[in-house]
Amino acid sequence: MTVDQSSAWQPLKGVRIADFSVLLPGPLSTVLLADLGAEVVKIESPHGDPARSLLPGVFNTLNRNKRGVMLDLKDPASAARVAELMRWADVVVESFRPGVAARIGIGLEVARSHNPKIIYCSMSGFGQDGPWRAKSGHDLTYSAAAGAMSHSGSWGQAPARSGLPVGDLVAGMMASNAILAALRERDLTGQSAHLDLSIFESMFFCAATRHGLDEQVDLTGHLFPGNDLYQTADGQTLALGLMEDHYWQVFCDRTASLAGGLSECRDLDEQARRTRGDELTTQLKALVRSQTLEQWCQRLEGSDIPFEVCVTPAQAANSAHLRTRVRVAQQEDQKFVPFPVTVNGRQRPAVTRVSPRIGQETEVFFNERQSAQQ
Repeated sequence: MTVDQSSAWQPLKGVRIADFSVLLPGPLSTVLLADLGAEVVKIESPHGDPARSLLPGVFNTLNRNKRGVMLDLKDPASAARVAELMRWADVVVESFRPGVAARIGIGLEVARSHNPKIIYCSMSGFGQDGPWRAKSGHDLTYSAAAGAMSHSGSWGQAPARSGLPVGDLVAGMMASNAILAALRERDLTGQSAHLDLSIFESMFFCAATRHGLDEQVDLTGHLFPGNDLYQTADGQTLALGLMEDHYWQVFCDRTASLAGGLSECRDLDEQARRTRGDELTTQLKALVRSQTLEQWCQRLEGSDIPFEVCVTPAQAANSAHLRTRVRVAQQEDQKFVPFPVTVNGRQRPAVTRVSPRIGQETEVFFNERQSAQQ
């Protein structure tokens, strides 16, 4: 079952976005808005967004619901079409290093000269000013510099990177929020806005949310013995969430009959479990490893203990829950996960088009603009 386009939720219909961004954070911010009904035109150079070759799956996911226009911004002849785009757009998004957009003729001043009320969003690694503004970076290095890599995810283990590009993802989501806020402000006041959004600072926001900024803070304070990933006897991965005392007690009761069970630790409260964290973590790993994944699912089912099997996104998409919630959309031969919200019990964002070929609608778009002016 896929999202029904006839009842698609499109609250941003009529909002127009010129997207000059590449790779992940910028295209994520605009695809979220496109899913919600905004008309997004993706502008690419003749070489295309580098994500087309580096991360083709990411490219296809983040550029659905967009029209494709090609412009060679190094060619002075493109200036007239840039001007047309700026006059057309409510929002411009760019993700170049500071100063580059202005140098290639799509900077803030150019945009405002053609459209004084435009919302202009600049996404960069470290922001438009400051001593780090020109530094290079990637999600991993932004996360490290922001303090996010100081947080371990597992008891007794050193911090490790996530398999998800968290900084890029958060920055894209924050940019879409900022764009919506700026559009609301413009509706009320007529005021333009330049949004300066840094991937590094987005990750800094997340890192500070975890433990604050106290220099004396315990950077392991978010860890709980029993709230982790565990390997089963058949090499599968089980996620257990034994944070609260009552979940811990039920787990100890459910495993009392197993060799290596933790029944003698049943009445340890959360603080006592932390004190004995190293010991309990070792015992839990050995206990989970003594049974297969199927055996654990049978043992824990119906217990109300938070547990899940670690699966792939494709496996998750086939779950009865996501099928019931209609969280997968299909367009042509591709599957997508649109903005995940249900409105009034029935409406959802939809996918109406797959990612465009380079410049797929260049002439169509500019011909439409010419016709609209006649």
